[in-house]
Amino acid sequence: MLKTFTEFSTNAILNVGDESLLKPYKQTKQAGLFMFIRTNDSKAEIVVDSIPHTIKPHSILALTTIQYLQFIEGKDLVVYQFNREFYCIKDHDQEVSCVGLLFFGNVHIPLIELNLDEQRKFKILHEVFIDELETKDNIQAEMLRMLMARFIIISTRLLKAKEGFIETTSKNSKIDLLREFNLLVESYFKTEHSVSFYADKLFKSPKTLSNTFAKLDTSPLKIIHERLILESKRLLVYTDKTAKEIAFEIGFEDASHLSRLFKKHTTLSPSEFKKQLKSAS
Repeated sequence: MLKTFTEFSTNAILNVGDESLLKPYKQTKQAGLFMFIRTNDSKAEIVVDSIPHTIKPHSILALTTIQYLQFIEGKDLVVYQFNREFYCIKDHDQEVSCVGLLFFGNVHIPLIELNLDEQRKFKILHEVFIDELETKDNIQAEMLRMLMARFIIISTRLLKAKEGFIETTSKNSKIDLLREFNLLVESYFKTEHSVSFYADKLFKSPKTLSNTFAKLDTSPLKIIHERLILESKRLLVYTDKTAKEIAFEIGFEDASHLSRLFKKHTTLSPSEFKKQLKSAS
């Protein structure tokens, strides 16, 4: 079953359906839409940014518009796709608190396993989605956006709980700081590679960021470097750009700087990584 909502005045799109929505991704392509994939009794197999992932039964996976997706297999799936015009993640982040965690999480692929009660909640929510998609009136768009906000809020709460994040009401809690940092990195990583730049933006010292993120088993520099490596891999895998062109595109004045960083994280230089891809294809 495929249900589609479009709003011509804003170009908003919402697709709700099954695995048929993923057929265009049998060949790898950029997602282009925000996406949730929910499994039922069967697992699903996908590739995101050239890395294979298994979505276990009764789980939810979130994807952003910029990730490259290949759908391998899966049945009885529930898929939600929407564009920025339908629901802008950044504009609504104060309501749903998902930026930098559920979306824009650099190399982290949010995957949430659901217990029986959580499965029931998402099935009920899906039924309400379908009912609302079949109700054509002047408040349909508002209702659908409210339902998507609810879906995102529930997913974000579950992700926080299952990953051991401690909920606090403090605006400067560890997880809020991590989210804000992730969002800034997503916005500036192609031009800004230093921790001090992001620390200034957050009105924190680099040491404060490092100490806070250490409690979450990461570091500011690690997040920046992982995002640069991810973007380099995407460009190496999905474009014909040379290592030198990629280095300049993501803010390195000297291609050798990217080469050293890439080799540190992957044991291969960008050129060696590209050759390995060609020999494997």
